[in-house]
Amino acid sequence: MNDKNSSKTSLWIGRILSGLVIAFLLFDVWGKLAELEIVLKTMDELGIPGSLSITIGIILLVITILYAIPNTSALGALLLTGYLGGAVAIHVRVGNPLFSHTLFPVYVGILLWVGLALRNRKVKDLFWIL
Repeated sequence: MNDKNSSKTSLWIGRILSGLVIAFLLFDVWGKLAELEIVLKTMDELGIPGSLSITIGIILLVITILYAIPNTSALGALLLTGYLGGAVAIHVRVGNPLFSHTLFPVYVGILLWVGLALRNRKVKDLFWIL
C-alpha cells in the first residue's frame, strides 16, 4: 500500500472513530437534556443533583460540537478530556467497578484522541514521531 492510500485509510478510520465518539456523546447529551428517568437516577447514585442534568447536557453538547468541527476539534478534544476526567473522578469517589465504570471515560478519551490524530496531521505529530 502506498503512502497516499495509507493516508486516506487513516483519515477514514479517524473519521469513523470520531463519528462513533460523537454519536455516543450526543446520545448522552440527549439523555441529559430529555431528563430521562434512568439518567436522573444514575446522577443521583453518583451524588450529582438531577437539577444539573440540563446544565451538564448543554456543556457536553457545546464541547462535542467543538470536537466535531474540524477547525475547533483540538480544542473540543482538550475540553472533552477534562469532562471525561471529571467522570473518572466521580466514579472513583463512589467506588464503582474499575474496568466497566471508572475507566469507561478513559476508553472514550482514547478513542476521541486516536480518531482526531488520524484525521488531523498536526495532532498526530504531537503523539507520533512518524
